[in-house]
Amino acid sequence: MRKAIIFLIPALVLVFQTIAQELPRVEMKTVLGDIVVEIDTINAPLTATNFLQHVKANTYENAWFYRVVRMDNQPNNDVKIEVIQGGIYTEPRFETIKPIEHETTETTGIKHLDGTLSMARMEPGTASTEFFICVGDQPELDFGGKRNPDGQGFAAFGQVVSGMVVVRKIQQQKDEQQTLVEKVRIKEMRVQ
Repeated sequence: MRKAIIFLIPALVLVFQTIAQELPRVEMKTVLGDIVVEIDTINAPLTATNFLQHVKANTYENAWFYRVVRMDNQPNNDVKIEVIQGGIYTEPRFETIKPIEHETTETTGIKHLDGTLSMARMEPGTASTEFFICVGDQPELDFGGKRNPDGQGFAAFGQVVSGMVVVRKIQQQKDEQQTLVEKVRIKEMRVQ
């Protein structure tokens, strides 16, 4: 019994350290207010590490929120979603950044809920810098969802912990076919 307790104590310490491990947070300072996101480096290590590396390397200098998707601006989509999308948009350097492997929600267990931070992509394995934040729960963006014909969903890797009011304010800005008429500048992104 005593030996079992001696072996159990280090195991419990390791479990509590893992639980107590603080996830990194990134602050996005926009012209409409600040958004703070917690980055899940434990469950989505590839996607989270990619995003944090871009933040630390100032890839997102001069970034924007440039796309908003609401129920009223996607008339041709059978499966509707609500998100705001940001990143470096059309800068020439976008094409030079290497994409990352696709981490599905089936693998990570992170679902597209209100405030979830996720990577934008075309095909699986094409995400690099562009990201989006969910407004409301968006299960059709998870693995097996119907928003993308390939059924692979999108790579969720974080959660807004402060600033959903700002996210909703951005989503309500005037758009033309989902592109913001006046893009919302991200003045600074930094790891807290």
